[in-house]
Amino acid sequence: MTSLADLPSGGASRVIYFGTPDIAVAPLRALVDAGCNVELVVTRPDVRRGRGNQTSACPVKVAALELGLKVSHSLSDAVALVDTSNDLLGVVVAYGELISMDVLSVVPMINVHFSLLPRWRGAAPVERAILAGDETTGVCIMRVVESLDQGEVFGRIEMPISSTDTLTSLRQKLLDASLPLLVSAVKHELGDGVAQSGEPVYAKKISNSDLQIDWSNTAIQIDRLIRVGGAYTHIGGKRLKIVKARIVAESMTTT
Repeated sequence: MTSLADLPSGGASRVIYFGTPDIAVAPLRALVDAGCNVELVVTRPDVRRGRGNQTSACPVKVAALELGLKVSHSLSDAVALVDTSNDLLGVVVAYGELISMDVLSVVPMINVHFSLLPRWRGAAPVERAILAGDETTGVCIMRVVESLDQGEVFGRIEMPISSTDTLTSLRQKLLDASLPLLVSAVKHELGDGVAQSGEPVYAKKISNSDLQIDWSNTAIQIDRLIRVGGAYTHIGGKRLKIVKARIVAESMTTT
């Protein structure tokens, strides 16, 4: 077992937050509300959108500026904050880019991952849990290491998956559950990390072809795909998106 880079028992005095999309906004706000000193927020660069090709900031950048926090698009700015005080911790939530080893070697980092590791390492853990028909999932706070989602786990919460959970509803439940756990990790209240055990399963990113309904599958399998979101089929040569469905007894479909 290892600790978070020998941080002081009181936890990290300074936090660097790495995040980009909307799902990473609530954890940032939770850290600020808990009194954590978020010294820098690193996001992916602004992008150009719309007909006017105007520059648009990501949700985390917008929230960080509202909170009066310093924002950067460069990992080198995070490295520049390193000193000998050993009180710096990186928090990664859906940053959107691999963090290189030269950064990880000087800034200890933890990550919020939406699965019970080592099951569903990778890019789409919530989607894959629904598609596989898992009855439970959860949240892990883990150390960020060079190998994908293989770091020690500092805390975890299990959560049941309902037969009606969609990707949106389940992801929101997991996000809500992760906030107090993340704050406890940053304040070093979770103790030492524990190595992952068990057979790893990888959550490959969902492709467009994955979302096409195969009508030879069972009703349960098709329902799971629809609950992930974006499921579609073709009727009369036109693409039809299926937003919601309900499984009914076979006797109800016959006359």
